[in-house]
Amino acid sequence: MKNILSLALLSSSLLGAACNNSAANGQNEATDSTANPVETQKANTDYKPAFEGQTRIAGVKTATAFEGKVFAEGLKSPWGITVLPDGRFLVTEKEGTMRIVGSDGKLSEPITGLPTVDSDGQGGLLGLTLDPQFASNRMVYWTFSEPSAQGNLTAVAKGKLADDEKTIEHPVVIYRAGPVFKGNLHFGGRIIFDKQGNLFVSTGERSELATRPMAQDLKTGLGKILRITTDGKAVAGNPFEGKPDVLPEIYSYGHRNVQGIAFHPETGDLWETEFGPRGGDELNRVEAGKNYGWPTITYGIEYSGKVIGNPPIQQKEGMEQPVYYWDPVLSPSGISFYTGTAIPEWKNNLFVAGLSSMHIARIVIENNKVVGEERLLNKEGQRFRDIVQGSDEALYTITDTGKLYRIGKK
Repeated sequence: MKNILSLALLSSSLLGAACNNSAANGQNEATDSTANPVETQKANTDYKPAFEGQTRIAGVKTATAFEGKVFAEGLKSPWGITVLPDGRFLVTEKEGTMRIVGSDGKLSEPITGLPTVDSDGQGGLLGLTLDPQFASNRMVYWTFSEPSAQGNLTAVAKGKLADDEKTIEHPVVIYRAGPVFKGNLHFGGRIIFDKQGNLFVSTGERSELATRPMAQDLKTGLGKILRITTDGKAVAGNPFEGKPDVLPEIYSYGHRNVQGIAFHPETGDLWETEFGPRGGDELNRVEAGKNYGWPTITYGIEYSGKVIGNPPIQQKEGMEQPVYYWDPVLSPSGISFYTGTAIPEWKNNLFVAGLSSMHIARIVIENNKVVGEERLLNKEGQRFRDIVQGSDEALYTITDTGKLYRIGKK
């Protein structure tokens, strides 16, 4: 966790501590330009943002009294979480099983019967979502790193949660984002339904220098956001439908490693978060057919400190700018928009689960621009992997250490 640099910045760094033990009291003025940004560390680069407010926006505070506390423990490397119709939670565990977390915080036995996963590195059983008709058909959809003799890839599968909730019945792989590659990094792995009953799936570009250009290659499924049917077919009307030598399931491209996707509750726009390299984590509003730039443009550098590109560029015609970026990185994984009324100032705010940053980022968005940022649970020392709004209007977030936190009104 980052150290506090000065007493002048103490008030902004204590915002997340309010989640743990006390209320975060104070004004919630998202557009107050006099407020200090929550990020106080030196950036990895001296790259200039493309527009004002693209990074290090002013900090905000939640005025409503709220707290964050452990709701359940004992999960094994949880990766994805979704809410069942009765308010319980269905969680994926990286090694290849699911569990249900009850309303009392108790864990079910592992749910088995899923296809074999390659859990090495960043692989494993990843994101999940429920069929919109789950209450009647009990269908679950998930992503995972599928092993083969040639390597592995990000795959999408579906199956029925048995009535006894002990197994997934009749699992079938409906889509594979090729090509196969021998590696254990950047699988993407989030999956959500849109209002039309189609699936949006995120993939990574597998990280290596050899595979990075595939994020720009419309003949591959790497570094993309895909839109498919529940049978794994391209959705009619996708932006590249009918074009030769292009995968028709591609919705957007030029992504590095997307682990957060969510629809804005009012506009219906698709938003995503993706990992940059060293610096340059991004928040994007995703539009059909658009190119989001990786690896041609980026606000980050190699982990070694070397620049990316010769020369390095951050802007190029025909490539979209991130709505917001972080340097140093947030390591953004799962995201969720808040739609509840319990904490009024959170309405339509985006909450981002941070891994290396070890906090939940509250992002205030107005007119498709970020106007405020707050850090929650930043004293817990946890890598937050995914976040979802529960049926009780609280936020629930899972951590790599196997905890499930509830963040809600006091």
